This record gives sequence, C-alpha cells and structure tokens, in this order.
Amino acid sequence: MSRPAFRIRSAVAAALLGVVGVSALTLSLPAEAQAKKSLVLAMGAEPEDGFDPIKGWGEHGPLLFQSTLLKRDADLKLVADLATDWSVSADRLRWTVKLRPGVKFSDGHPLTAKDVKFTYDTAKNAAGTLDLTFMDRVDTPDDQTVVFVLKTPRITFVQMMVSLGILPAHAYGANYAKAPLGSGPFQFVSMTPGQQVIMAPNPHYYGTRSPFERITWLFTGEDATFAAARSGQLDVAAVPPALGKEVPAGMKRLAAKTVDNRGLAFPMQPVTGRKTEKGAPIGNPVTSDPAIRQAINIAVDRKKLAEGALNGFATPAWGVADGLAWDNPAARLPDGDLAGAKALLAKAGWRDSDGDGVLEKNGVPARFTLLYPAGRQERQALALAVADMVRPLGIRIEPSGKSWDEIMPQAHSMPVVFGWGSHDPLEIAQLYHGSNAGKGFYNTGFYDNPVVNQHLDAAQKSASFEASIPHWKNAMWDGKTGFGMRGDAAWAWLVNLDHVYFVSNCLDIGPRQIEPHGHGLPIAWNLETWKWTCR
Repeated sequence: MSRPAFRIRSAVAAALLGVVGVSALTLSLPAEAQAKKSLVLAMGAEPEDGFDPIKGWGEHGPLLFQSTLLKRDADLKLVADLATDWSVSADRLRWTVKLRPGVKFSDGHPLTAKDVKFTYDTAKNAAGTLDLTFMDRVDTPDDQTVVFVLKTPRITFVQMMVSLGILPAHAYGANYAKAPLGSGPFQFVSMTPGQQVIMAPNPHYYGTRSPFERITWLFTGEDATFAAARSGQLDVAAVPPALGKEVPAGMKRLAAKTVDNRGLAFPMQPVTGRKTEKGAPIGNPVTSDPAIRQAINIAVDRKKLAEGALNGFATPAWGVADGLAWDNPAARLPDGDLAGAKALLAKAGWRDSDGDGVLEKNGVPARFTLLYPAGRQERQALALAVADMVRPLGIRIEPSGKSWDEIMPQAHSMPVVFGWGSHDPLEIAQLYHGSNAGKGFYNTGFYDNPVVNQHLDAAQKSASFEASIPHWKNAMWDGKTGFGMRGDAAWAWLVNLDHVYFVSNCLDIGPRQIEPHGHGLPIAWNLETWKWTCR
C-alpha cells in the first residue's frame, strides 16, 4: 500500500522556495525512501538538454543510464567497462576495441558492435559537444569487435571512450533525451520536468547492482535543497559554499576535492578592428599587454580568495589541471606579490602620469570590465575580490554580471570569469590551441602561440597516453614559453572549488574521485555501490 507524497511544509523551507521562484512545489518522494529501500538525492539542476550523450549528457559526471567503453576508477585510472580490451595501431590511426559479451540494454535487447558504431556515427554527424570530425569511420568486423579509424592521430580519443555513452540503435529517437534507454547501472523510470527524475537498478546490468530499489533525483535549487536537507528529507544534498557550514542533523559534510576551477580568461589580441564572423569585436587594449596579465596573476592572493570569497571551501588554482598527471607546477609563480607586480608594470611602461590612481600606457588607462554570469554567487564574489586585490596596483576592474547570451559576444574583447575542470587533458588543447580561437566557450581570448600549438600537437600524436604527458606539461611551460602564468599568462586561474555535500550518516558512498567541473552529479560516479549502514 502506498503512502501519500509529502511536501516541504516548514516555514523556513516555504520561504526559501519562494526566494528561488518555486511556488507550491510538491516533491513527490517515493514511499520506499522512508523505509530506506530507496534514496532521495538533490544533485543540482535538471540537465538542460536531457539525458542524451550526443547532446552533452555525461560530459562532467556519470551517465547513470548508459555504459561507456571505458571508465575511470577512484584514482582516475582507465579501466574496462563495455570494452574488455583496447589497443591502438603503430601509426595511431586505428583503435581496436573488444566488447564484453552478453551485455543487454535495460529493455533486454542485446548490445553489439553495431550499437557502438551507431553511437559514434551519430555523434560525429550531430556535430554537438563532442568533436569527432577527426574520425574517418567505424568498422565492425563482428558483433564483439569495433575498429575506429581516425584521419589524424588523436591520443585523447581514449577520453571519448570514457565520456560517450552507448546508445541503442533500435530505440534511439527524438524523445530519447527525456526517456533514455541504456546498458548502465540504472534504468529510467519517470521524470517530472523541472522537479525530479526517478531511477531503478537495471535488471540486466553486468556490474554491481544497487541495493536500492528506487532513486529519486530532485531538481531543487540551492536554497530549496538546503531547506529540504534541514527538514530531513534528503539522503544527499549538493550545497553551495555559502551554505556549507551549517550541517543538518543526521548528516555529515563532505567537501570533495576537485579540478572544478574558476579563472579569468583574458582577451589576448590588441584592438585592430577585427571581428568574428558574427560581428563580435576581438581584442582588448589593456589585457593584450602581457605585463598586465602577469601582474594580475602574481598580485592576487589565491589563499585569501579561497578563504574569503568561497567560505574556505576551495583551494588555490594555478592552472586548469592542478594535481593531475599533466599539470606542470614549474609554470607557477608566487602570488600575493604586490611589490613584484608593481615593479613588473613599471618596467613595462605603465605609469600613473595624471595622479588619479590609475596606470596608463600610451594614453590607455589600465581599466577594463570583468564579466561573470549573473546569479553565480561564487563568480561574483571572486570578481569583486580580484578587483579589490589589484586596485593597489593602479588597475581598475569593473565587475559586471550578465547573462551568457550577453557575455559571449563580448568574451573576445572583455575578460570573463569562467569555470572549467576535466579528467581529460583534451581540455588544455580546447582552451589554448590556436585552432580553437573563438570556438564557443573555448579559447575566447584568441590565444595563439605557435610553440604551444606544437607541444599540443605532439601530445596528440604520442604513441601512448603516458608518452603524451611531457608534451602537455611543456605546453604550459617548457622553460622558455607556455600558456601558464610564468609564460604568456593567458588566464589568471584563481581557485579550485570544493564540492560541498551533505550526506546521511547512514549512507556509505565509498571512495571519492577528484571531481571535475559541475557540482552535484560527480558525487554519483559510483552510485550503484552505495550502501545503507543503519538498521
């Protein structure tokens, strides 16, 4: 016999729901959750484009419904998933993958090499978030073998095998993103748009089966999530740093370490009148000066940013991949160095000639607007703090919160507070290779250093992932140049966020990965192994 759904009724919760613009919201939590046969999780917002891997689902977190050829373990090492064996040819153009036998989708239909081919062909033709233009074709010699033939060597192709969930060729259609079908650990049960999705264990899954009969993921906002956690209605809650100090009764706080970084992307080109194909201006007269970029990099105090702007739930960030194998600590310079920054600016010819407290050079004042997405509290806090930190240098930064639709046409001429962070060094190439200048959110500053490009190209042509690592490091700093703060200082990376969660004291969620960009969903990387420990 089912119990009626219950509502968030407390005065605090009602007030918070009103703040986030949700009125009379009924959270239809399954009755089994009260008996702990199911879990209730608040792991962030509803995926904007649904649960279709072709449209970006799984880019920064587990796919839940779909399997991938490979996956990463708790230490981020590559391990088998659908693939039992994988190898690359001597010319690095042919990747051969052997599939796990007997795999079925959650509807019982067999998964074969044809489904893998269908998935990769569909992704290539869709020209979506995954760039597969370098792939020539996919061959399927038999039902358990897939051969990917590339046009050019691409060592980061292995990451595609980690991130692209395999689709069912027999059941993929226009409505797939709203009702996904896959071979992953969970099967889709139902979704109420804007409120929740309900999952159950996939009865045909080949791996560990979740002990919970049903899992509900609520799409509540940050304040509503906090209210629900305080009311004892959640087993896991993703909360912003500003709300992370007050731990609800019966829960513990988890501050997961991440490479979910925040930084300033500088426009690198001078103003010449150049525009993009869409007419957006390119270049900035202040940030195109390397002395300005490097001075900001060494003047900001990253530890103070982490403690002040992020409530202590962050660590200093020096690059896009701090602590990962392809990071290069040699590219770093000491920060919080106002004296050094002043000296650097003076040597480059920046002077306060009129005594107004703002430096000038060739008649150009050291003043610019710093854009951040409105509504992102941590980015606003960082923008304001950085502006205060560089003010003693004679640099004036004017933070401005706007929508992404307003930001992107200006991102090539004004610095932006961006967030990145991946388990894949491909992100380095996307942000810093000259060929990616102006492509969407990648390389908005039109950075283009031929030596850096050569290092990145050499990384992609490496015989193995391990062999590629020195090239990624050299792109950041090779002793003479690089995209990092010791070289061109194309960005001023600021902090790596801690992803703050409240987790039930009775829930064992196993080991943690270093989490990528995207607070919320990454906690579920091993959701099928979670266990309830209380009786």
